[in-house]
Amino acid sequence: MSEMTFQNGYGDREIAVAAANAPLVKTAIAKGLLTEEKPVVGFIDIAGVRQTVASLKQAFPDHFEHHFAVKANGMSSVLKLLRENGMRAETASPGELKQALGAGFTGSEIVFDEPAKTLHAMKEVVAIGATLHVDNFEEMARVKELLADGYDGEVGYRINPQVGSGKIKAMSTAGQHSKFGVPLEDEGNRERIIQDYLANPWMRTVHTHVGSQGCPFELIAEGINKIIALAKEVNERAGEQRIVSVDMGGGLRVNFETEEITPTFADYAEFLKENVPDLFTGEFRVKTEFGRAVMAKNGAILARIEYAKNSGGRHIATSHAGAQIAARTIFMPESWPLRLSAFDADGNHKTSDVIEQDVAGPCCFAGDVIAHQRQLPKLNSGDCVVIHDTGAYYFSNPFFYNSLPASAVYGYEEKDGTLELEEYRAQQTLESMMALIG
Repeated sequence: MSEMTFQNGYGDREIAVAAANAPLVKTAIAKGLLTEEKPVVGFIDIAGVRQTVASLKQAFPDHFEHHFAVKANGMSSVLKLLRENGMRAETASPGELKQALGAGFTGSEIVFDEPAKTLHAMKEVVAIGATLHVDNFEEMARVKELLADGYDGEVGYRINPQVGSGKIKAMSTAGQHSKFGVPLEDEGNRERIIQDYLANPWMRTVHTHVGSQGCPFELIAEGINKIIALAKEVNERAGEQRIVSVDMGGGLRVNFETEEITPTFADYAEFLKENVPDLFTGEFRVKTEFGRAVMAKNGAILARIEYAKNSGGRHIATSHAGAQIAARTIFMPESWPLRLSAFDADGNHKTSDVIEQDVAGPCCFAGDVIAHQRQLPKLNSGDCVVIHDTGAYYFSNPFFYNSLPASAVYGYEEKDGTLELEEYRAQQTLESMMALIG
C-alpha cells in the first residue's frame, strides 16, 4: 500500500512554488554553484529552520524537551543552527554522538538510542552524562555492570508497545516482531521490566517510538499511553517517583504532496492533549525526537538536466539527481514521491509546454528515476529542476553507487533583500571518493 496519493499536475499552485524558488535558483547559477563539475547542489532554508523550531516549542508546554533526530540531517552547521534555537539531540550511533558533541551539545542535552551498542560506546555515553536508552535485556546486563556505582544521568528501557505498524512498514517500529526495544506484551516481560526499575534507582526514564512517516496519530498515542501506564505502575510500586521522564519519540508525518505544512506541531499537540493527557500534567518531563518534521520542508536539491530524449513515446529528461542523493525515493517511489519544479539554464521558472515525462537520475540501473510520468514543463538539455522537501534524510544518507560524490550543501537566508549563502558541506572530490571506496 502506498503512503500517499501523489497529485500529478502542474497548475497555478506549482507555478507559484517555482516562482518562489526562482531567486534561489538564479543566485545559485550566478554564483557558479551548479556547473558541469558540480551538477547537483543542496540547500537549507535557515530562516525556515528557525520558524519550524519556534513553532515546535510554541506548540508544547515548557516541560517538553525537544531532541532533534540527528540521523535526519547530521551536518554540523545544521546541528549548530538547531542548538542555537533551543533544540537538543537524539543520536543512534557513535558517529552521530560525535557529530552532536562537535556541534556543541552537552551530555545532558543528548539522548543515545543505538540498537546495537558496544560496551565501548556505552562507556562514552556514560562519561558525558547523556541519557541512555536500553534496547534489550542482554544490553541491560552490561549496563548494570557498567553502572554498579550508580549514574547521575538518566537510563531507561526502550519499550516496544507492540501496537502494530503504520502504512510504511519500514518506518514502523512497534510491530509484534520489531527489532527495536523490549516487547512489552511478550510473556513475563512487563514484570521483568518493572523489577529492573525497582532494583536500579538510576533507571529514571522510559522511551518508546512507534514510528515515523505513515504512522497515524492514533497508533502513536496508543503506544505512548502504554509506556505512561508502565511508568505510573513503577512509581506506585516504588513508593516514589522513580521514573521522572518519558521519551515519546518522534513520528509527526510530513506532507510531501504540496508545499503546505500539514499536520502542524500544533495539530499534533492538540491531538495528544485529548488522547494522551498525562503528557501535559507535568507529572513527567517529556522528551521528543522529531527529525523529518523539523527539516524536510527546509531543504531542496537543485540538479542539472544533461540530456532529453523520447523512448516509446515518452519524454525522458536525464538529470544528475538520482539514487545517490534520493535513495528512498528511487527504491520506494510510491511511499516517498517528491515534488519537482522546472527551470531553464538561467534560473527562470518554466511554465509552458507541460507534458507527461520521466525525470531520470544518473545511476546505471533502470529504476533510477526520480519522477515517473510527471506533469512538468518540458525539460531539455541545460535546464534544471528543484526537488523539494529534501532537508531530512536526503543529505544524510548518500549512496555511493557508481562512485558518485556527495553534493555540496549551502544554507541560505535573505538579508536586506539579498540572498546570502553559507557553505554547510563542500562538494566531495573524486579523490576523497576514491579514498572512501578504497
